[in-house]
This record gives sequence, structure tokens and C-alpha cells, in this order.
Amino acid sequence: MADLSPNAALAVRDAIRDRALALGFDAVGFCDAALEDEARTRLADFLAAGHHGSMGWLADRVQQRGDPRALWPAARSVIALGLSYAPGDDPLATVGRPDRGNISVYARNRDYHDVVKGMLKHLAQFVVAEGARAAARDAGAGAGVPEVKVFVDTAPVMEKPLAERAGLGWQGKHTNLVSRRHGSWLFLGEVYTTLALPRSAPSGGGCGTCRRCLDACPTGAFPEPWRMDARRCLSYLTIENPGPIPEEFRASMGNRIYGCDDCLAVCPWNRFAVESRQMKLRARDDLTAPRLAELACLDDAAFRALFAGSPVKRIGRNRFVRNVLVAIGNSGIAALRPAAQALCDDPDPVVAESARWAVGRLPA
Repeated sequence: MADLSPNAALAVRDAIRDRALALGFDAVGFCDAALEDEARTRLADFLAAGHHGSMGWLADRVQQRGDPRALWPAARSVIALGLSYAPGDDPLATVGRPDRGNISVYARNRDYHDVVKGMLKHLAQFVVAEGARAAARDAGAGAGVPEVKVFVDTAPVMEKPLAERAGLGWQGKHTNLVSRRHGSWLFLGEVYTTLALPRSAPSGGGCGTCRRCLDACPTGAFPEPWRMDARRCLSYLTIENPGPIPEEFRASMGNRIYGCDDCLAVCPWNRFAVESRQMKLRARDDLTAPRLAELACLDDAAFRALFAGSPVKRIGRNRFVRNVLVAIGNSGIAALRPAAQALCDDPDPVVAESARWAVGRLPA
């Protein structure tokens, strides 16, 4: 399939943008299937410093991660999509309630992988159909059907640099994408296509001298702006880390039992964000401020039932209860001591150690 004429390619891009917005995406942009050298350098430095911790998958297929065409040689363009999950209230309100657990905003309802991927597949079908129609109308393109591939956080794709290149925003000092309209609250997904589409304009905006995200981090996970050491990050420690929570970070963890939103929540650009339109991403009442005493009692079946369809489910009962026990140990609430004592002989050694630590921290 030859390239579309400039006018035809622009019309297809505009039609795809309109369709993406109609499907419920909040941000859409376009760029060529390429990345700047700076993105690859940052990734290489991150890995060389060991800042990825036990996330070996980040080091795997590093060449494909740094070059979209190494992942799929036929790719010509990337359609970058953003879906807002902005909360309707203070995302850190629960942090001040020591008898409750704080679950990261993104995990208080349905798994975003499922939500975003379903929307991406619908858009990809439209891209194929619209590209084929445009090729049939465009005498210079000849007959042909474009190809597509969709990705959402499960393939070697550098989503944030691609989103920045496509004009959705910029990578903030906390290393996450920041949008002028949606702040730090965007899920990202991509459609790779063989269509050559015009690139979107840069988003504008930036962090300036602001460093609120860096200063807000409870564990000092940012050795410098635009660089994160995941080994110190509470999102990594509560989700990716399979072993005990290192003792040096336990007190700083507070009651954060799945992920951490501190660096995202304090971003000044969030003042422009409005609550997510997606009901599947709005917080469930029972996951907004769950009681630690009840969570500590979860066996595997109860854990799976409570978190069915939630991203929390993927870490399993043992890792989750480990987090709950650290939060109990940080609570200072004597009434929570029996919940920890009941798990001191748990079959999982990490859970049992966390329970003993919590008991030792609480008043008798």
C-alpha cells in the first residue's frame, strides 16, 4: 500500500481522532513510529543503575522497547491514546486515616488493561476500515488495507516518550506523563499502524521550577528530577517486590497497601483535571477506604472475590496481606494488634514476619 496523499492522510487522521474521542478516550495524538535518542539514553541509564530492581522484564527486549520499528518493522505511525482516571475527590484523604488502607486511585475499580484494550480494539477496527476507504478513493495510494497492532502496558513499548512525541503532554520530573488538561491522571495506550499519518503538534506546557512531586515522595525515590529509583518507590515495593518490605521503608509506607499516588496527586496541573467519565474507573466505595482489620482476615478465596476484576488481584493474597500488616504496624492502634497476632504463624513466611513486626510496633 503506497502512502496516501497529504490531504487524504490528514482527513484520515482527523477521522481517527474524532472516532477515538467518540469511543471515550480523553486525549489522542499522532507521531511517526520512532523515538528520540534521549529516550533510549534514559532507559539505558535507568537499567545500568539497577533502578528497575527485580523488574527484569524492563531489561528484556530493550532494543524493541527503544525503537517501535524494532518491535514491528512495518509500523509507520503511532496513535497515542490517553484515558483519564482522575479522582473526584482528594486522592490522599485516606492516607490520614490509620485504621484504613490506602489503595492507589488507578486500582480502586476495574483493571485498566481490560478497559483500555477493549477501547483500543474498537479504534483499531476503525483505523483499518477508514484507511482502506481512503486508499480506495485516493488514486495515488492504490488499493490496500492498513495493518494495526494495539498495546497497553503489556509489551516492550515506551509509552510515555511516545505520548509526549504525539503531543499528549510531557514527562514530568516524577517521570510520569503530565497533560495540560488532565494533569497526571492518564492511562496510556497505543495503536501502531502501517498508515503514514501527519504528526500532532507539541502539547506545550512544562514543569518549570516546580518540584512538588519530588518533595512529596515518602521514601525519596527520586535521586534527581526525571529519574526514579524504583527500589525506593512504594508502588514498586507494594506491588512488584515479592519479598518482605525492607524495614527502612516500612514506617514511610504509612497505610499505603497498594501503590502510591503522592507524587501524582500534588502536581499543580491537576487543577485542570475533571473526574473521569469512565464509570469502570471511578472508585468503588469498598475500595476507597477499606478497614485494615477486615483486610487482614482475607484468605485466598476472599481476597480473590473482593478484588475480582481489579488490578490488585494480580499480586495475590500473600503479598497484599503483607502490605496490610505493615500498615497495621504503622497505625499505632492497639485494637488492631489481634489482627496481626492472628497471622504470626501464617503459612507464608513473609506474611508471618510482617505480622510479628506489626505486633512489635503496637501497644499491648
